[in-house]
Amino acid sequence: MAMAKTRKRNKRKRGQSGEIVRRLKQIAVLTAILLLTIYVPSLFWNRPGVESGDKVPKGDYLYGIDVSHHNGGRFVWDSLRVMTDNRGRTVRSISEAYDIKPVSFVFIKATEGVSMKDSDFRKNWKESGKAGLRRGAYHFFRSSKDGNDQAAHFIATVGDLSARDLPPVLDIESIHLGCSRELLNERALQWLRAVEKRYGRKPIVYSGASFARDNLSREITDNYEIWIAHYGTSSPAFDGWTYWQFTDKAVVYGVPGHVDLSVRKVRK
Repeated sequence: MAMAKTRKRNKRKRGQSGEIVRRLKQIAVLTAILLLTIYVPSLFWNRPGVESGDKVPKGDYLYGIDVSHHNGGRFVWDSLRVMTDNRGRTVRSISEAYDIKPVSFVFIKATEGVSMKDSDFRKNWKESGKAGLRRGAYHFFRSSKDGNDQAAHFIATVGDLSARDLPPVLDIESIHLGCSRELLNERALQWLRAVEKRYGRKPIVYSGASFARDNLSREITDNYEIWIAHYGTSSPAFDGWTYWQFTDKAVVYGVPGHVDLSVRKVRK
């Protein structure tokens, strides 16, 4: 009788041990499946050697870049392409591309303040024009300097524009110490009016979303096309924009390193 009871206890223990083993195997299989669902896609999304940049926004847009001497390297002006993978991230390699769109426009830094000329402006301006790109020249505004003097410096550097060229751009990003909001707008309007008079075309105004809202007068934002900079959002926090610079960390085929990437609304 005692032997029979012992055999039953041992059988129950073996049964319990077998159930524990089966459960452990099930846990191991489920863990393996979970790890595979996390790890295997990452092999395709973040493969070593695949250079990627920020996502592009959803919408019907034209794409453009802005460049200066800070970009450096050699541009392949006649082959600029915005390529995105299946997650919408910009990628360098055509083998990773899920969608490919041309670069439709480029803004090139020409001047800053009353004396600085971008060292790569003339080269970038000439070569982008030869490639048939729509190009525009921009001036980095210094609120501590007279607006007319800055306009004269820009005009002397850029020279004539063709009918195909984009309007000139005034890049306003900061107020210098000792300059008021009123003086900033007064000097900016000096530049805008002088440049419009020279070229017969209203310039474009570039600024960050919060800076434009807090510092630019309605006389500027209501009367000039606005190129707004706002990163990390599905749409810029500024009404009435024409161009939107949505990242400074895009990769574009034909451009070395990271580059600023913007969109323009498609005119219907």
